[in-house]
Amino acid sequence: MNASRVAVVLTERALSDLEELVAWYTEQGRPETGARTVAEILSRLEPLADLPDLGRVVPEFSHPLLRELVRPPFRIVYRREPEAVRILRVWRSERPLRLPPDEQEPSGPDQPKTRPQIVNRVKDT
Repeated sequence: MNASRVAVVLTERALSDLEELVAWYTEQGRPETGARTVAEILSRLEPLADLPDLGRVVPEFSHPLLRELVRPPFRIVYRREPEAVRILRVWRSERPLRLPPDEQEPSGPDQPKTRPQIVNRVKDT
């Protein structure tokens, strides 16, 4: 394993964003589109383990450790930390981005959460 590799962690809020995305597409009668979209978003996160500065600085905040990847129409907002990348939000691009102050700073209290059902649900479709 590469010594510079970092953990990529989805926060509770990011997991909720992905679950809401799946639920919305399911309500629209397109569950396969929701599953495919989440799978594509999750695949965009993989390179962050080796390239944590891959995303651009979020323009609304201009904080060098608050970055984003764009997967139209979604923005994947993350916070770069010394040994981890914390995915904070998966946000529709046309919506104004709002983050609570504790999510903007590297020392925020986010605790990593796991919800294997969102990942398993995507893999099973």
